Amino acid sequence: MMDRLDDINIEGFSTLPSPREIKAALPLSERAATVTAWGRHTIEQVLDRTLDRQLVISGPCSIHNVDAALEYARRLKQLADRVADRIVLVMRTYVEKPRTTVGWKGLIYDPDLDGCCDIEKGLRVARRLMLQIAEMGLPLATEVLDPVMPQYLADLVSWAVIGARTTESQTHRQLVSGLSMPTGFKNPTDGSIRVAIEAIKTAAAPHSFLGVTGEGRSGFFRTRGNRYGHLVLRGGAAGPNHGSEHVAYARVLMQKMGVAPNIIIDCSHANSGKVAERQVEVLLDAIGQVTAGETSLVGTMLESNLVEGRQDVRCAQQAEPGLSVTDACIGWDTTERAVLQAYEALHRRGEAL
Repeated sequence: MMDRLDDINIEGFSTLPSPREIKAALPLSERAATVTAWGRHTIEQVLDRTLDRQLVISGPCSIHNVDAALEYARRLKQLADRVADRIVLVMRTYVEKPRTTVGWKGLIYDPDLDGCCDIEKGLRVARRLMLQIAEMGLPLATEVLDPVMPQYLADLVSWAVIGARTTESQTHRQLVSGLSMPTGFKNPTDGSIRVAIEAIKTAAAPHSFLGVTGEGRSGFFRTRGNRYGHLVLRGGAAGPNHGSEHVAYARVLMQKMGVAPNIIIDCSHANSGKVAERQVEVLLDAIGQVTAGETSLVGTMLESNLVEGRQDVRCAQQAEPGLSVTDACIGWDTTERAVLQAYEALHRRGEAL
């Protein structure tokens, strides 16, 4: 009877290399380390208001093709250099994807999009890709989903976010308290802002929790707290929340709750009604609020890829490179025009000051 109590629904398991083993095989280069540290420090300066720049976190909803991601990164780096005096461009490098029900969970979990879930391969592919992008000179952004994953990848991440489905999770709030980079909390899918602000406050405090060490063993961690948590407005069940009235409400509520009023607008999801091209309107509306004097807005997020739209695929060989396999994205030409429009508006404001 006793041997029928454990693992009843486990069909099988395999061991993974430890975080230290993966990092030894794909070590952090000096160039990648410098770019990651620069990205973190620059974002912290934006949040501290010691650097007058806007963050724009742009990239695919999820990465499924390495070559296309590298091509996107090359284009984004060229654009980043053009707008650097007003905008800090950070590349979305999402290699995990939360699912409302079921579906493809991202490059790490299923790198071949065939359901085989070769996670060891996915870890190596994702880390190698992130190294290559960082070495181009682009700081990286990603969503933290699995609590173990930061041990494998966090040394390459300049900005992290906790998604709408996990903002209420105590595990993720504790995890953020020990992360080394600025981290945003999205409001939940129901649109509640207070929940996300509570998450920021929680993550700013010290915590103790169980985790996995670099050697792959269970460990007990104590954290100092992460003072660079901030709010990401992504809309909710009631509709968008990127407008000036929503931003003002969030700013006042954050101040009342003792949280620094740092807000990023996610231009996608409910803020765009899940219509990819509407992201441009949301971006320019946010920039308009900044130029009109709204001080709490520090950045925006764009779901952007080489090709506009999305596709349904059964395996990697059938997938078109640069076309999203999850949420629909705006294409590169639209992205470039939108960022340059935002830059011009910010540049005019700077000249007027």
